[in-house]
This record gives sequence, structure tokens and C-alpha cells, in this order.
Amino acid sequence: MALVPSAAAAAAPVIAEVDMSGDSSSSTVRATVVQAASVFYDTPATLDKAERLLAEAASYGAQLVVFPEAFVGGYPRGSDFGVVIGGRTAKGREDFRRYHASAIDVPGPEVNHLAAMAGKYKVFLVMGVIERDGYTLYCTVLSFDSQGRYLGKHRKLLPTALERVIWGFGDGSTIPVYETPIGKIGAAICWENRMPLLRMAMYAKGVEIYCAPTADARQVWQASMTHIALEGGCFVLSANQFCRRKDYPPPPEYSFSGDEDMDPESVVCAGGSVIISPLGTILAGPNYDGKALISADLDLGDIARAKFDFDVVGHYSRPEVLSLHVWDHPAPSVSFASEVEKTEVSHK
Repeated sequence: MALVPSAAAAAAPVIAEVDMSGDSSSSTVRATVVQAASVFYDTPATLDKAERLLAEAASYGAQLVVFPEAFVGGYPRGSDFGVVIGGRTAKGREDFRRYHASAIDVPGPEVNHLAAMAGKYKVFLVMGVIERDGYTLYCTVLSFDSQGRYLGKHRKLLPTALERVIWGFGDGSTIPVYETPIGKIGAAICWENRMPLLRMAMYAKGVEIYCAPTADARQVWQASMTHIALEGGCFVLSANQFCRRKDYPPPPEYSFSGDEDMDPESVVCAGGSVIISPLGTILAGPNYDGKALISADLDLGDIARAKFDFDVVGHYSRPEVLSLHVWDHPAPSVSFASEVEKTEVSHK
């Protein structure tokens, strides 16, 4: 795996939610996006693999490391979970049971393990996971600081197509942007990056390093990433898995819908991980060649240079004509009056 070496980063101070009064510095940050496959149905092995990759990136001086969508827990590419309109199969239900068992609780022991990794290698870590909340799964991104602290999570607002059969929907309470010593970091997952209002919410929170874990390896994805960098005046770091059929269990344990005889060496996701500057310049990637660590030095001064041209929530906005209201409170399916009353009393 290739990565340009650099000096290691210093330890970071305490992290807080974004403070919009801060200015971008002119410092340089070494960022790495990981392009590798999960160990499907084996979360402990995936965590071990993540640590090896993190250690390698850190050895080259990475200060921020971004992993792909659903790296921990796995992206169930090619699976239909036995679903047709009006019916499900027994095998599909068993496939979901196994997938549910591979997901992680947040908070939970796997989150603690990831936090310890970030602290051990002194890096900021953005990790795609499948989160288990009871019997509903969410496609989630977890963020950690370089001192090993869990910062928070973002749940994918709207899963795409058949993903909606297996993943729940996030709400407005998990769209964080964190102010860190290396910049203001936020994340959106795969095709929700194409939701203009979500992007506007992140721009309004001051995102400077926009992480975009994905499962989309198409060439057209690059156009979306470049557009976001230019629109938001931010660095865009998109990480995707590179995987072959053999990275998933063999049939009949795991089936790729419509192609039971696929060659184990067949590429089922070609990656395309990329790093783009606020001025729209491709700094590293896109890589379609194989598993890799893809790195670039981010000149944070480029943020101000880009915002001079276009600040979508500042001098290039017209709030008296067009504005956005974000419902950023949790949206539980059930609320109990006694809990609401307790909350009201505690705020008096």
C-alpha cells in the first residue's frame, strides 16, 4: 500500500463542537483515506485489520485517517436479503440475523477499541460502521480524536435503494461538525452527499474537512466530490472499499444476486478513493487499481483562498430569499410523558 511519508503529528488538545468564530489556519495537515475491504461477518478480524491499516498510515505521519462506509460491520454488496415485494425468504432472514450480529453497539466495546486505536497512534479517526440499536441497524460514521476520545456519530439520513430494507434512517440530531486542532471535521455518507440541504447544514456548521465515506465506485462519483469541494470551500476526503468476490463468504453462504458463478477474483467494488482541495484540485487519487492508503497534505490556507471566490453560507448567500431550517433534535418513535416532564423539571 502506497503512502507518501511525512512527519508525525503532535498530540491534540480537547475537542469541542464547532465554534463558528474560529479562523482557518495556514498550517498543513497530512490526511489519509483507506481503500480496503472489510472481513465480512467477522467484526473482530475487521477491527484487527483496521488497526494494521491505521498503524501503517500513522507510520507515514498521517494526522487524520478516514475509512470507507460500513467498514466495521460490512457493506452487503450484491445481497438482496431474500426480499421481493410482498415476501421474504428464510435464508434472507438468516442473512439479516448474521448481519445484525456483526454490527456494533454505540457506545460499546468496539467503540472503546476504536478510541484506543486512535489514541495509540495519535490520529484523528473517521470510521464507517454498521450501528446496532436494538434490532434496527444504521449506517453510521464514528469520529475520534488523537487522544483516544470518542467525539460522536453521524447516522446516514437516507439509505439508498435496497439499503432501506436493512438500515434505519438517521435524524437531524447526528449531523455534527467538530472543531479540532487540524480543522473542522464533519462527515456525510455515500449518496446523502447528493442531498443539497444536508450539505448546506454542514457548510453552516463551518465544515473544513468534509469526509465522504462511500460505496460508489463509479467515475461519476468524482464529479460529485469535486462539486462539493468547490461549493463548500472545503477539503473532500472520499474513502471507498476495494473488494473482490473472494472478500465475501463463498456461495451458498453469501450470494451475489443473479451471479452465483462469479469468479473469486472478480472486482465487485473498484474503490475510486480521492482527496480534493477547496479549489477543486485533485490532491490524491482517484485510485481504481487495488487496495491502498491514499494520502495528501492539506494546506488549510486553501480554505480562505476558496472562500474569497465563493462562500455559500456567507457573502454568496441570499437568506432573505432562500433559507434553510434544520430540525436538529432527536426524533424517537415513542416519547413517554413522564420522561418529558422530568426533562422540563430539570431545566427549571
